[in-house]
Amino acid sequence: MWQRLSFRTQLFLPLGLSFVAALVLSGVLLQAFATGQLAEESEPGRRSTQTIAVALNSALGASDNPGKVLDAFVQSLDPTSDIQFRPVDAGPVLSAKEGLRDVHGVPRWFVDLIALRDEGATSPVMIEGRHVGDIVFMPDLSADLFEKWIGFLALVSLAAVLMVLTGLIAYFFAGAALRPLQNLGAGLTRIRRGDYATPIPIAGPPEIRQSCEEANALATTLAQLSRDNRDLLHRLVSLQDDERRDLARELHDELGPLLFSIRAGTIALGEASPQAGHLGSSVKEVMRSVETLQQTNRRILDRLRPLYIEELGLEGSVQTLLRNFRRQSPHIGLTTTIDPGLDRIEGPLAQTVYRVIQEALTNVLRHARASNAHVEAAISGAALSIEVSDDGGGFPADNVFGRGLTGMHERVRALSGSLSLLRADERTYVRCRLPMETGRDGPPST
Repeated sequence: MWQRLSFRTQLFLPLGLSFVAALVLSGVLLQAFATGQLAEESEPGRRSTQTIAVALNSALGASDNPGKVLDAFVQSLDPTSDIQFRPVDAGPVLSAKEGLRDVHGVPRWFVDLIALRDEGATSPVMIEGRHVGDIVFMPDLSADLFEKWIGFLALVSLAAVLMVLTGLIAYFFAGAALRPLQNLGAGLTRIRRGDYATPIPIAGPPEIRQSCEEANALATTLAQLSRDNRDLLHRLVSLQDDERRDLARELHDELGPLLFSIRAGTIALGEASPQAGHLGSSVKEVMRSVETLQQTNRRILDRLRPLYIEELGLEGSVQTLLRNFRRQSPHIGLTTTIDPGLDRIEGPLAQTVYRVIQEALTNVLRHARASNAHVEAAISGAALSIEVSDDGGGFPADNVFGRGLTGMHERVRALSGSLSLLRADERTYVRCRLPMETGRDGPPST
């Protein structure tokens, strides 16, 4: 539970509990000291009460008319004095707290909090062995209690002010410490997402500053590794294209003439031999096999390297690819939006655009079981975007990229682009974004 609390809460909660504990302790100390102080201040009056009671009882015992002496004593008392005579018929003597019910400005709970002594505050007056009243010491503690209440309020106010000031200081210091940590966390998130170019601000205490510097150094190292990785991918893709081109040239220059020669020889053999019988059937079978081999050879050549990109341009090559798709799969309704500006693209970028569209359409044809598909390729500013969507069954959740799209993903990364596969609104989307200038200083794609 404690670990789930925020840093500010973890900081302020102990501070708040400490101030509450300090207030409680202050109340306990106030009760102890205030009670003792009031008792000490009242002690002389208590002793005087006892002394007066002893002297009065002696005078009453020695007098022939004790009632007259008592009346004279009562008349001599000042009504505002703390020492008074209370006859027996006046009822029981009030306790110290009962005499303080209406202390102006002091709440009752505070009066109850302070323990007042009642012992020694009453001394009996006797006439001929009969209890006729009491000498009562009832000091007016209103001023003293009000003074203690003001002191208590001052203590609570001081504690509250200190708590607020401490909280504000802790809040701003916590913010000053958390802000660099938040910047560090945001910077690490950017690094995790592949943004190595935005540095983390160096701020805060020395420990946090050192962590920010280490994170920036890590970002620099990762940026260099990313550039090296893209360079390596670019060289690998170039080597693959060179190998495909060489293999396509060999198939075109070597296997093509051989198949043509076999086809021509088979035709000549068929024309020179009788068409009936076993030989005629064999000639037709050879012709069908040669035609199948030629079609397979053209299809392999097309997948290895579309040699006509240089001749037709990228836009024309893509249109040819789309026409072939419509011819091979007439049951799939294909709509397209192809930017004529694609003809400005050449080299590895043109090869990658063609391969992405080709691979996406191949997946639609082989796996999607779709009834319609849409291909869009457009240039927007310094970026080229490709989107191929279909209404098929989608892809398994645990197998987003197949072998073909994985190869395309590597090609796209080598050109600092991005390739994603997603499912939305009952359609599957293959989206690719490539920079028109395939520089190698940007963040790696994901």
